[in-house]
Amino acid sequence: METSGGIQASLSGRYATALFELARDERQLDTVSASLETLKASIAGSDELRRLIASPLIGRTEAKAAIAAVVPAMGLDPLTGNFLGVLAQNRRLDQIDAVIRAFRQLLARHRNEATADVTSAHPLGDDQIAALKAKLRQQTGRDVAIDLKVDPAILGGLIVKVGSRMVDGSIRTKLNTLATAMKG
Repeated sequence: METSGGIQASLSGRYATALFELARDERQLDTVSASLETLKASIAGSDELRRLIASPLIGRTEAKAAIAAVVPAMGLDPLTGNFLGVLAQNRRLDQIDAVIRAFRQLLARHRNEATADVTSAHPLGDDQIAALKAKLRQQTGRDVAIDLKVDPAILGGLIVKVGSRMVDGSIRTKLNTLATAMKG
């Protein structure tokens, strides 16, 4: 499989590529992908886990021990657990968000899907996500994997990025445009 030089050029991209290739060779892409989604949700919901990942004060040994303790509690597969141990040992846990994003891009490319980064002011419901996927599939001609982010600062609407194309339908941008037009 050819992987993009853009993904491999970054540190997180190299880690994601290594994880992706190992998961592909072990036929565990879906399992690892599900574990990474669980990990991402756990990080979003736990201040302690975010501090563990971000703190430069936690040493290699302590970080690796902490990761080994939380992996079974989160229900992550052994391959992802070992990978997190390597990140902890190499003091690269702070790269996990970027690694997950790059892994998703590699997986989407492997499945011939497009990847859409979608930012909304509030969490989207399952029916809204399904409608958005259908609309994006119609626009791109491919299945679309959606990476959702919530940013209350956009006030409402959506910001959708697919590849190099971006559609900013946020209320914040519309208000800024209106304010600029009113200034003359």
